[in-house]
Amino acid sequence: MGKLAVRALRAVLVVLLTGTVFVQALMVWTLVSGSDPEDGSLPLTAFRVIAILGMVSGQVALVSVWRLVTMVRRGTVFSHAAFRYVDAVIGAIVAAAFLWFAVTAINAPGQRDDPGVTVIMAGIGLAILGVALIVFVLRMLLAQAVARDVEAAQLQAELDEVI
Repeated sequence: MGKLAVRALRAVLVVLLTGTVFVQALMVWTLVSGSDPEDGSLPLTAFRVIAILGMVSGQVALVSVWRLVTMVRRGTVFSHAAFRYVDAVIGAIVAAAFLWFAVTAINAPGQRDDPGVTVIMAGIGLAILGVALIVFVLRMLLAQAVARDVEAAQLQAELDEVI
């Protein structure tokens, strides 16, 4: 991975992380201070709590990607240490999907006249879970690469003994 790509990705990660922390702080302040402009028509407090938790899951994924990019840059990504970060990304995506399902469930009673919105929202939740499955498949590919790397190191050690 080139230096420019790493720097660009890190810049994007920093902007996203900073933005989510700022929005989280504002949302928490709104909830704690009681200056929530709810009129009772929607359960905005529940939506805000879910949004805050959703940003936490996004932040976990962002930090994990940062760590994986660092490992790629150092050439150590094909090791068992990378699995911890990939698992964290998968967990964050699954958590985001379940939070989306919670938003769908909270929003569903208001959509009785048009239940298609709820179906579409549920479909989006399934798509988010699909992304987690894609990352899981990529994790299995990483596991195969790590296994091949270990096997190659063992074969090299045996060859060195023979020579």
